[in-house]
Amino acid sequence: MRTFKRIILFLTTVLIILLVWAAFISGDCKYEKSISINAPVEKVWQNTNSLKAMDQWSPWNDLDPGMKKDWIGTTGQPGEKVCWDSKNKNAGKGCQELKKVDEAGKRIDTEIKFLTPYESEAKAYVIVVPEGNGSKATWGFTSQIPYPFTLMKLFMNMEDAIGKDYQKGLSGLKALSEKP
Repeated sequence: MRTFKRIILFLTTVLIILLVWAAFISGDCKYEKSISINAPVEKVWQNTNSLKAMDQWSPWNDLDPGMKKDWIGTTGQPGEKVCWDSKNKNAGKGCQELKKVDEAGKRIDTEIKFLTPYESEAKAYVIVVPEGNGSKATWGFTSQIPYPFTLMKLFMNMEDAIGKDYQKGLSGLKALSEKP
């Protein structure tokens, strides 16, 4: 019985230390990746300025080509929304809504709500700027990790987690935009 109490005391102490440690870790999460594209800004912008346009190069479409998608709203306008539902747990279920389109600044902002495989929210964006004779596209997101899950930041590498998906998507955008 004495050993059992010591084990419980030890585990409780470790749990308290982890919870206190988690309180000092910011929940802010940001990731972005860029690619140079040999095409004018306007052409790249046409492939990023709506959810329908972005769907053409989404790396997650390959996870389930038969994924069910429902589109509502006016393409390229705030309120455009796509909800998806996939039998593939990696694609999951959720919705993405266009929140803001800045034609002059060539920036689109969206809000994503994942329902499965786990509930979470993120604010995503794509920015297209001139670069030399072509363009640079930056795709990213920001999110908030709730306490006490902030501890995951100590063990999580965003590049390992989603870097390949973002690279695949941006490479698709590049190929689409560079087509004559």
